[in-house]
Order: sequence, then structure tokens, then C-alpha cells
Amino acid sequence: MAAETRRYELTEVPGVVGACRDLTQRALSEWFGTAGAPGQVAAEDALLLVSEVVTNAFTHGGVPYELRLDRTGGRLWVQVSDTNPVHPRPRGPHRPSRASGHGLYLLERLSTAWGCVPRDGGKAVWFEVEVPPAPGTPGLPWPEG
Repeated sequence: MAAETRRYELTEVPGVVGACRDLTQRALSEWFGTAGAPGQVAAEDALLLVSEVVTNAFTHGGVPYELRLDRTGGRLWVQVSDTNPVHPRPRGPHRPSRASGHGLYLLERLSTAWGCVPRDGGKAVWFEVEVPPAPGTPGLPWPEG
């Protein structure tokens, strides 16, 4: 199976984080079937991380301009690009009692891998989530792309 890609232009309008979650949920459901359905752990983790990365791009990243979703086999790869070249850094040790500052901690805990790369004078923050087949899915594991 070849890799599949979807790209979405981001604009600073109310509801953009929710729209990115909806677009990601649609891709998860179409690409992974019941394994990407709402309520599945991997899908919920991916949606939470999309919310975090898109929110951080708007809060700290200059002007976010693209959400990119890729599927290869049983993995979802997400990238959010913005115009600020400064890579994200933790503000010190994670403190659960803080009202904010949990995004990088969540990326570390919930993604298979994550990182940040230069892109067009800015940066792209990316993460990857493994989407295991739903129980009872024939043809385990996912075909590789």
C-alpha cells in the first residue's frame, strides 16, 4: 500500500483547532477503519496531539500555515508548519499542577516519535502515532507503504 497524504491550509479563524481535529478524525476513519474510529485509544491520542500542536503553533509559532497528514501502513504522521524558526523547548520539568505547558510532555508520552525540522524559513513540528488494527480485523498487521 502506498503512502497517503492530505494537506490542509491553516488560517487564523475561530474554531481552527476543532476543524483540524475533525479533518484528522475523518482521515483516521477513512484510512484505518474501525481502528481510527472515535473512542479508540490511538485515534484519541492522535486527536489530542493535533489539538496541542496546532494550538502551540498559533500561540508560540508565528503564523501556522499547514496541517499535513500522512499514512504509511499502520502509522499516522502529522506535521504542523509555521513561520517561526524557533524550535519548541520545555519550560523546565513537567509539573502536572500547571495550567499550561503540557504539550511537549504529551508529545513525548503519547507519540511513537516526534520532532521539529526547519521548513521554508520557519519550522514544522511533527509526530507519529501507531494505529494498531482494531480487534478482529483480518489481515494483521497493516500492510506497509
